[in-house]
Order: sequence, then structure tokens, then C-alpha cells
Amino acid sequence: MARRLTPLDEEQWDELAARLAEARESGADPAPADLRAATKHLLALLDQRAPGNSVEVRVPPYAAVQVIPGARHTRGTPPAVVETDPATWIALATGRTTWAEAVAAGRVSASGERSDLTPYLPLA
Repeated sequence: MARRLTPLDEEQWDELAARLAEARESGADPAPADLRAATKHLLALLDQRAPGNSVEVRVPPYAAVQVIPGARHTRGTPPAVVETDPATWIALATGRTTWAEAVAAGRVSASGERSDLTPYLPLA
């Protein structure tokens, strides 16, 4: 069984969010460690707020979680999959972009029932 992700505490998240904002405002790429930490933190929040196993949310190369109530899958590809890159996931989860904007821009791949994460976003 996969290990569950644990969100950062509020102070850690505030410090990380400040570093990400500073990088974004300066036009620099965020540090890979910051992208990884933010991705995992925000996926952990989604896991807490939408517990379940019917949708797999993948943010390669950092993490994936199964969320949203419904039928559980145990082998092969889940019935619903969402995949995006770390920068897009962070923008979605923090409200800097909407689900509709990200999907329309081709920055999110979503298939299957319940794969629309609009009711759960933003998280932070």
C-alpha cells in the first residue's frame, strides 16, 4: 500500500509559498526541492479534503494520490486519472489558475468520471 502524504505545518507552508512567489515574481524557475515540497504538500491537502480512491491525481515526477469517494481500483490504470506538471498543479491548488483555464490550455490531462477537480480547488 502506498504511503500517505503529510502536509507541511502552517509555518513551513508560509515560508515555502513565499519562496515560490519570489521566484515567480522575479521570473526565475523555482528550486526543484521547493516544487517537490509544494507539490506533495498540496496533494496531501487534496487527500485530506477529498478522501477516497476513485481518481488518481498524478504530478510527475514528484507524487500521485488517490482521492475522491467512489469505486476503488487495485490493479492497472484507475478509472479516472488527472495528470499535470508541478507548476500547473501549484497554480491550480493555490487559485492562480482555474481548472477550466488549465484544461483549455492543455496543461491538464483528465479522463474518467469524477476527474473534474473544480469542486475541490483551490486548496490553499
